Formats: sequence, structure tokens, C-alpha cells
Amino acid sequence: MFRHYFIISFRSLRKNQVFTLINIVGLGLGIAAFGLIWEYIAFERSVNQFHQKLPNLYRVLLEDKSGETGEFGPSALAPEAQAAFPEIDAFCRLVTGAAQAIVSVPQANGGAKTFRETNAALADGSFFSMFTFPLVSGNPASLKQPNTVFLSASTARRYFDDQAAVGKPITVNGQFGQQLYTVGGVYADMPENSDVRFDLLYSLETLANPANLNGNGWASLASYNSNFLQASLLLRPGTDADALARKLTTFYRAKKPDETNTTVRLQAAKYSHLGQSLDDPFITVGSLAFVYLLSALALLIVLIAWLNYVNLSTATALTRAKELGVRKVVGATQSQLVGQLLGESVLINALGFMLGLLLISLIQPVFNQFVGKQLSIGTLLVGRPGELGLWFWGLLTLLVGSLVSGCYVAYALTRVRSVDMMRGGVGSHGRATWLRQSLVVVQFGIALVLIVATVVMFQQVQFLRNRPLGLTMDRLLAIKSPEVGKQQTDFASRRAAFVQQVAQRSYVQEKCYTGSVPGNFYNFSSTGITRQNPTPEEQKRTYNMIFADDEFIPTFGIRLLAGQNFTQAQTEVAYEKGGALILNERAALDMGFSSAKEAIGKVVLWGSTFNVVGVVSNYRHQSPKQSVEPVIIIPRAYNGYLTIRLAPGNVSEQLADLSHLYKASYPGNPFDYFFVEQKYNEQYQTEQRYGQLFSAASALAIFIACLGLFGLAAFTAQRRTKEIGVRKVLGASVVSIVALLSGDFLKLVGAAFVLAVPLAWWAMDYWLRDFAEKTPLHWWLFAGAGTFVSLIALLTVSFQSVRAALADPVTSLRSE
Repeated sequence: MFRHYFIISFRSLRKNQVFTLINIVGLGLGIAAFGLIWEYIAFERSVNQFHQKLPNLYRVLLEDKSGETGEFGPSALAPEAQAAFPEIDAFCRLVTGAAQAIVSVPQANGGAKTFRETNAALADGSFFSMFTFPLVSGNPASLKQPNTVFLSASTARRYFDDQAAVGKPITVNGQFGQQLYTVGGVYADMPENSDVRFDLLYSLETLANPANLNGNGWASLASYNSNFLQASLLLRPGTDADALARKLTTFYRAKKPDETNTTVRLQAAKYSHLGQSLDDPFITVGSLAFVYLLSALALLIVLIAWLNYVNLSTATALTRAKELGVRKVVGATQSQLVGQLLGESVLINALGFMLGLLLISLIQPVFNQFVGKQLSIGTLLVGRPGELGLWFWGLLTLLVGSLVSGCYVAYALTRVRSVDMMRGGVGSHGRATWLRQSLVVVQFGIALVLIVATVVMFQQVQFLRNRPLGLTMDRLLAIKSPEVGKQQTDFASRRAAFVQQVAQRSYVQEKCYTGSVPGNFYNFSSTGITRQNPTPEEQKRTYNMIFADDEFIPTFGIRLLAGQNFTQAQTEVAYEKGGALILNERAALDMGFSSAKEAIGKVVLWGSTFNVVGVVSNYRHQSPKQSVEPVIIIPRAYNGYLTIRLAPGNVSEQLADLSHLYKASYPGNPFDYFFVEQKYNEQYQTEQRYGQLFSAASALAIFIACLGLFGLAAFTAQRRTKEIGVRKVLGASVVSIVALLSGDFLKLVGAAFVLAVPLAWWAMDYWLRDFAEKTPLHWWLFAGAGTFVSLIALLTVSFQSVRAALADPVTSLRSE
């Protein structure tokens, strides 16, 4: 029986090759898009889920009075909390930004290889016992020893080739000066589905010795004065995390009485990447909203493909009516007819599924490059502990969708009476026509929403890029300052000579030293900075701090609203002794000054007294996606970056010359640089990816919908062949016939537009709420999208309409 069903199904599909091909291609494209997006979703949901102690791992967060949570806290909180609360089995702290350094690896010939390592951290000795990162060699307890470093397997190969790394020395030049470390172990490269991914792990215990701080008192491991590290806790099984968080809040406020509005939160590690729900108030690394958005896109695209199948199958039922009627008359039962039609559905879906798998294998490299991850079909097999993998739910979705669409077609074609089938009444009654029209409206409605989303996202990125930043970044080159050799007695003279030589280059227009460049985070943030006689509210405010020399403001083209710039002398002494600060306008207002002019000359209290010498405009140090934040500029020469404005010319030659000059002045230091504008624009990557994703999704949705529309137009033209012939004989023009055949479909697109516009407006308005400043939703965005879809639909339908209108009426009238 099954063999018979298969043969009949195959013959039927071969007979209707155009409709079969449209169905298979549409399903294949939909399944391919669904599979690729599902891979990414599976990857995002698997992040951090491999840790064996995950159920009892929690991240320590600090929540301010506004409800915003941050992951950085004081160094003393975790160890003192463990001593005070027996619910805490262990803790692990991580210092990231300050761990960036230049590493020198001694060679057998007496020289050294140098590497600038930005992906590093200082960690407590409990790191490998709390987190599941397998060791290749070494003892995990070694990380508890000061001046010990663990390397990833790939880093060990970079440093020592194929030689054993354990026990080898390396020299680290960074925030904490020059220090000698010994390799205590090598761990397997941390997997891609981990938020914690480091190439080097230095022992945090190294900083317990004040001599190793290199004057960075803020990095003391027994202090509450600075929030500079991240902490995780391993709780005893059965611990009430919320109750412990309340105890920790009381404990923290007792240690820091000036932060009575700060609340300690414990975030389960399994939710640290995506969050527990869309309402989760805690900070996360990934975006659960984006994952839900991708899920909706995947389902919408494959839904359009299934709607195509249902629409075309019910529409072409007229050509199968007599066949099915004869089968009923000669004794075929309802179940036999359903079996045959379901067999056709299974065959089409199976062919579509195979085409989808083929397309996934072809598109996978391009998709991986787009998302920046190494994904594959195997990614779907990775799931959360105790849960079925997404492969199961994805496959179930495809199977259920295929079954439902096939069952509906079988039901629609077999519930008609035999007499009606013999008369050709299937698919021509009002209910079937209404269904087909509704499906077309849904398809094009989805496409319209996706097109509007694409346009709005593109407009928002352009809006942010074109907003006045309050500074100029064109042709600004930032060069990272050297670390190797800073302890040498002649370093200051070599640095002065280098700066002088750079200034003398004809292609160097301006230069300055800064601790942070726009697009990067500030040097640090601090509280407790006030004017004299502040209000209680002013005492609680936080300010962002950056170090800069006296050339920073003119080099970046920042407008000085009042007062004056730093003098060179103020930047060359410790800022505590210089006693001068420059505020941005937002900081001046937050401190309680009525204007920029009023702040000039006033005293600011920050441990000691400082004078406000200048106020600059609210330039955007960070992304325009956020509101302007209060910024305080602290005078300091020779900071982390030398920023140069290059003159127009051959950039390659300019870089080569600077590289030669840098390496000659600072031997052993790699020449690392980036263009400030390019780095700044990286902040838009998320929005750009959203836009590109929606562009691809909308294009695919339109293409699949147009495939169905093409099939329906062909079917309509075939069904109205005799009518067209009669009209032509009576004098109807080709244009009038094309208008007749196309008009009905354009009405459906118009209905889709009416339904889609409110939904698209609501969705985009909701998305734009995350931006401090946003592009307006103009009416012409929606009108343009509707016009575009209408033109695409018209072109699709017109092909069949013109073909039918140009046919010989004699041939048309003969058809029966």
C-alpha cells in the first residue's frame, strides 16, 4: 500500500512540476533559514551551561538606587563574606582590564619574544575548582601561589612551541610594573560557549604583596575603596540565594556607610548570559530579547513556506478534482484518499528538508562569518543540563508543521462530496478562495513588518552616526603606550625623544596623551566627589574619570565652554598635587553648579581639594546610544595612548614610519595601534547585525511569498484561460487583461499593508525605547515599504498575466 501511495504521489508531483518545484524550493529555503537561526539560538542557550557546579554558582552584583546592576565590586567583600557566612563554600575573584600587559618570553639564543596580551585576568586560586576548565598539565592549586601564571594550550604553543611550559619563566610588563611569573599549568582552550575566555590567568595572590602593586593602591585585596573586580560565589547546596543576598547587603552597607542605597544581588550563573526572563533586572552578557527575536524570525520564515504549500495545494485542487472523484466512486475510502494526499505532503516536505540541509551546508561558512562564531548542525545537539536539546524542539517543530499543513490539505480535498469532485467544484467555492486570500495577506504582512524593521534599524544606525559627537575623530590614530623597559633609567629620556620626533613629522598635525580614548570605557568611575556644602543627593552621584594631558582638548576638537585648559606643568605632577580638574557640562550641573561659568574657580572635594579650571561641552566619550554621562578630566602626561591626527596622505607609509620610530625608541614593545573612528564605530555592530539579519530575513520572506504568488498567478491564469480568450475576441486590450488578473492580488497586498503597519509601528517603537536618542518613525517609511512590496508583487503577477494576455485566443477557447 505504501509503495502504491509513493508511486501515485511521485507521478502526481511530476505531472505538476512547476507547483512541485515552487513548494520544494520554498520549503527548502524556509527550513535552511530555520536551521541556521536555530543553530545560533542553541549556541546562545548553551553558554556557561557546562560547569559541573553550575547549580550552586552565583555572580555578585551591586545594584544602585536606580535599579541598574553592575558586575564590579570591592576586593574585600567576597573573602570577608565567606568568613562571615557559612552558606558560602568558596569564592573566586577576577581582575580583567588591569591584567592587560606585554609578555616577554626568553629564548634560547638570549633574546625574547614579546606579545601584547589583552585577553588575560588575575584570578583567585579557587578558579579551577569552581569552574570546569580542564587542565592539560600542572596542578590547579599552583594558582594560589603568588607570581604564578596558567596559560591556555594555544598560548603555551605560541610561547614555547612544542616544549613543556610548566616551570618556565615569563616577564610581565603592565599596570603593576615589571614582574617575573612562573608557568604553573596549562589548561585546554576555553570553549567558545563560555563567557569566561582567557588566554592567561595570573595569580591574584600576587597583589596581596603591597610591593607588587606598583603604586596602584586601589588594587589592594583588602579594600572597599574601589570597585575593580568581579566576584563569584559557590554556595552550599540548598542555600536560599535571595536570603543570603539580603544578609550581604546589610554586611556591605555596614562596611560602606556612604552607600546605603547600594544593594547586593546574587545572580545564578546559569542566567548570567541570557537572563532568567525578559523582565530579569540583572546585567547579562548576551541578550535574551535577541534570542526570542531570532526564534520568531525562524518560525515566521518557515511559516511562510508552509503557507505557500497549503495555498498552492488547495488552489490546484481543481486539477485533481476529477481524479479524486473517480477514486471515491470506484470505492476508495476516506482514509485511503487521506493516506495518498499525506504521502504527497510527506514526500514534498522530505524533499524540502533535504534541500534545506544542502543549503545549510553551502551557506554555513558565510553565516558563521556573519555571526562571528563557529557553528554547525552539531551545535543543535548541545543543550542545557536536564533539558532536551534544541535539536529535538526544532525537529519537532518541523515535523508538526509539515504534518499539520499536510493534514489540512488532505482534509480540505477529501471532505468534498464525490458529485462536487466530478463537477470540478473543489477549490472554487467561497471558503477556499477566502482561505487562499487570507494566507497571501498573512505572508505579505510578515514581509512588510520585516522590511519596515530593516529600514528603521538602518535609519537608527545612521541617525546615531550622524549625531553631533562634540569631537572630531577623522584620521585620529591611537598608539598604545609601551610597557617593556619602563623601569629603565633612560626610559623618560627615550620617551621624550620619541614624542619630539613624532611632533616633527610633517604628517602629524596634532597629538595628545590620554588614558582612555572615545569609544573605550573611562579610566574608572568614582563617587564621593562634591562641591563644598553639597546636598545629600549630590553626595551619592557617580562620575566617570579619564586621564589626559594639556593637548587632549584641542586634538579631539572638544569645545571649551568656560575657563581654560590644563597647563603642561599641571599634567607633569601627581594630580593630587596639581589640584586641577576639568568637568564636562553634565558633571558641573550634577555637582550643583547652575552653569559652566559658575563652576570655574570653585573648589571640588575628592579626598583633598581641587579647583575647577575648565568646563567642556558634553562630548560623547562613549556610544551615542546612551545619554551623556558626567565626566571629569584629570591632568596627567604620558597616559595609556598617544593619539595622533594624521595629515591626508599615504597611510601605509605613515604607519610604517611610525612603527620604525616606535620600535627604535621602545625595543621589545609591539607597535599596537587602531584608528579611533573605526574603534568608535564598533559600538554599532549589534545594531548593524540586527539590520543585516532583518534585511536577509525580509528578502527571504519576500522571495518565498513571491514564489507562492507566482504559483497562484499561474494557477489563476490557467483557470481563467477561456474567459481571457472571450475577452480578447470581444476587443479587450492586453493592458486591461493584465489589470484584471493583477488587481485581485494587489488588493491582497493592500490588505496586508493595512494590517502590518500598526504591528510594525508598535514593534519598532518598542525597540527604539532602548536608545536615549532615536530616529522618528516617519509615515513615508511605511508607505515606502508598502510601495516596494506592491511593486514586487506586481512584477511577480504580471509575468503570468502578460503571458496569458498575449496567448492566442483561438487556443484559449479550445481549452476545456
